[in-house]
Amino acid sequence: MNDTALPNGYMRNAAGHLVPREQVREQDLLRDQVASQHAARAIALSKMLADFKADVLGDMADLVKIAGERYGAKLGGAKGNVSITTYDGAYKIQRATAERITFTEELEAAKALINACIDRWSQGANPHIRALVDRAFRTDSKGQIKMAAVLDLLRLEIEDDEWKRAMEAIKDSIQATGTAVYVRVYKRVGMTDQYVAVPLDIAGV
Repeated sequence: MNDTALPNGYMRNAAGHLVPREQVREQDLLRDQVASQHAARAIALSKMLADFKADVLGDMADLVKIAGERYGAKLGGAKGNVSITTYDGAYKIQRATAERITFTEELEAAKALINACIDRWSQGANPHIRALVDRAFRTDSKGQIKMAAVLDLLRLEIEDDEWKRAMEAIKDSIQATGTAVYVRVYKRVGMTDQYVAVPLDIAGV
């Protein structure tokens, strides 16, 4: 994004060129107005969410620290899973930590072994297994392999040495790349022990 001040009466197009405003079509001006307005709101909302998360995590870390000091316990960092609830039980907030994992090049060896198994079983193999494997190694729009689909293969109970080697290759290919900390807010359903999540993503509202 080019933050250089624009001369009066000009707009900058997507290629970075200055265009006299009077030469810009009315439809393009309207589109620019709507996109700019809502993009600015989205950026502001994103910052509000980031500030909200930082505030929640900071306050929860303080609660954990206070609890530890009260009982003379030395607690490990601020990354453990913690759940706090309002006194009346109406709301619950969770701090959850999950490992980010990815696959190394050993996943390619697993794929080759699995395909060899299926080729060997081709006379009597269930076609659903081929479909399951194809789905597991399919990449998404970003070129990433879907983690859950690959891990589903580990749940298959198949007595075959080559298949078992493939499953070992999958396990060896899993590599932790860090941790992600999530904040989840829940609202109780009436006076039951059931809670529903308060949606904090655009798709969920």
